[in-house]
Amino acid sequence: MELRHLRYFVAVAEEGSLTLAAERRLHTAQPSLSRQIRDLEHEVGVPLLRRTPRGVELTDAGAVFLDYARLALAQADSAREAARRAGKAAKGTLAIGFLTGQEMHWLPEVMRLVRETMPDADVSVTSMISPALADEVSRGKLDVAFMRPEANAPNLDFRVVRREPLVVILPGDHHLASQPAIRPQALVGETFIGVSPVAPVLRGIIDDYLSCSGVDITADHQVDNLAMAISLIASTGGVGLAPAYIEKLLPATLVTRPLEGDVPTIDLVVGYLDTNHSPFLKVFLSQLETLIARVSES
Repeated sequence: MELRHLRYFVAVAEEGSLTLAAERRLHTAQPSLSRQIRDLEHEVGVPLLRRTPRGVELTDAGAVFLDYARLALAQADSAREAARRAGKAAKGTLAIGFLTGQEMHWLPEVMRLVRETMPDADVSVTSMISPALADEVSRGKLDVAFMRPEANAPNLDFRVVRREPLVVILPGDHHLASQPAIRPQALVGETFIGVSPVAPVLRGIIDDYLSCSGVDITADHQVDNLAMAISLIASTGGVGLAPAYIEKLLPATLVTRPLEGDVPTIDLVVGYLDTNHSPFLKVFLSQLETLIARVSES
């Protein structure tokens, strides 16, 4: 059994048609594809696909096999990327990811530290949402990322670099903006900009905080990122909760106010694979406390 057999099978299963899989996904002739699928079924020992007038559908055995085929292909892709990253590391590269917006706070000192301790390192920088960063680090496409401690990335190691309070974001002319600190109960009845499941760590902390405060709020809008939150709060005159670093991203029309009482916090961590043997990653992690101290001072 070869990886190409698995790729062919997954393509046919997802397209539901040998013809479409051959033309759209695999760019091969249908007879050749049919032969490859028959060879795979022969090796597995049971039928994986059932031919129907509308195309093909999975047998019970095929449905089970599909999950494992996808997993095997994903692992093969991860192995390839890890090998590529290891090869590039030998040539002097360090790939760093940032939760969007955090690079404004951390990147200047990161680059300064790299120049001092790894002058031969070729640094690449990526900015994206935290779950995507976790996936990139897991696949070996990034060496390290400033992100959230994602529960769905158990293969990563995390080291906390900052614990940020959540703040209220609102228009400067909002009636709550005159208060030095805002009670969570005061948010009830306001147009509330919530966080979508795309950011599970932040969403979970906000939901737990409101629940523990006895506040029942249904979000009027859900956003995937801070830029979208800023735009919606500015356009609707609503309010939202976000980590304090958002202050660096706000336009002049929006402000932040602290929460009153027991303020929730969210961790910013660096995530990395312990199996990544890049010498530059090792140096970077050894200098992490120095980096944290410098950013705190600045």
